[in-house]
Amino acid sequence: MKVRAITGFLDPGWPLVPSRIASLALCLSAIRDAIGEAGYETQTLRLATPPPSKIDKPVRPRERPELARQLAAECSSHGIEYANIGPAIPEELDGFQIIPEVLAAAPSVFCSGLFASPPTGISLQAARACAEAIQRASTVSPDGFANLRFAGLANVDAGSPFFPAAYHDGGPAAVGLGTESADLAVESFQNAGSLAAARRQLVSSIETHAAALTRAAGPVARERNVRFLGVDFSPAPYPEPDRSVGTALELLGAPALGLSGTAAAAAFLTDCLDQAEFGRTGFCGLMLPVLEDSILALRAAEGRLGLTELLLMSTLCGCGLDTIPLPGEVSKESLAALLIDLGALALRHNKPLTARLMPIPGKSAGDPIHFDFPYFADSRVMELPAIPLTDLLASSEPLDLSPRPQLRRS
Repeated sequence: MKVRAITGFLDPGWPLVPSRIASLALCLSAIRDAIGEAGYETQTLRLATPPPSKIDKPVRPRERPELARQLAAECSSHGIEYANIGPAIPEELDGFQIIPEVLAAAPSVFCSGLFASPPTGISLQAARACAEAIQRASTVSPDGFANLRFAGLANVDAGSPFFPAAYHDGGPAAVGLGTESADLAVESFQNAGSLAAARRQLVSSIETHAAALTRAAGPVARERNVRFLGVDFSPAPYPEPDRSVGTALELLGAPALGLSGTAAAAAFLTDCLDQAEFGRTGFCGLMLPVLEDSILALRAAEGRLGLTELLLMSTLCGCGLDTIPLPGEVSKESLAALLIDLGALALRHNKPLTARLMPIPGKSAGDPIHFDFPYFADSRVMELPAIPLTDLLASSEPLDLSPRPQLRRS
């Protein structure tokens, strides 16, 4: 198990206040040292800001590419590898329009767009603006790679250490840890003689590691007057079979991801996460990033695992649609239809969901894809079974949805 990210949350001011970033960077570095002494390797230090419209002095959309450039430079000078600018929000649709320029301005900067939340429902306009941003961002580079750094958000709160969903709530500086821990699920399931034993082993493993990380990181943060938010123990994978969420799920007995049994296996793994007791932040759910997981990528290439299956798992346990390779010619209207479905799941089930969709220029459904990127596995472009919405769902009226009430048994 590794720590994928130590993420600091900060209002950096505008114009930037370098001393704020420098102070938080010292805290992140000290936490990395502390958890290193506890036996954990950290991959990256990261920083996330509030939504640009909610920074001390709001950053106007046309200024955001410059914010990205300056933030990337300031973070780099203090040893912070990546920065995440908080989401564009439905009240400012021009914030979505500038997203491709933000991504082009600084390759170490991520960003997002919030299109659904409980107070406002699904903003159909924001979902369409988000879809247009995805389509335009796919041409920032010839391989469509820029969309790795953008996600549409539905019902996602501040405080997740994972990018591109991370953003700050605007309060005092804070820090959270995100794990790369799919290997713990593989280890727990491969020698278990029963489901009960598999559950006990994984819950115990999560609690043990979370406690060790908290003991190491929490005091360091408090000494520097930084809030320690906790650990996001979503079992993020790495593209090797023994570090794959897909491997863990198939060890439970699903013959191949996408076939019957997949949803049950995914629900079981997430239930183990829910039962573990630790100080948590962010998703603490089942991330299923297709291109970051060798088994997910393989099943997608075989045609077994598609968007329908991933949406099904999002209703139970998954965190949404992540690193999904799509045809380059996909329309923004079809992307919007997919986002609106995802938003409906997020609001009715009262859970955070994200969409990191990657149209690949020049590629069609079924075409093989390869990125020269160590965190991606080879796969094939997935089919998007969507056509543009019409009538009332194509209007500008918000789609107001309440969480499904708990049913009482008679």
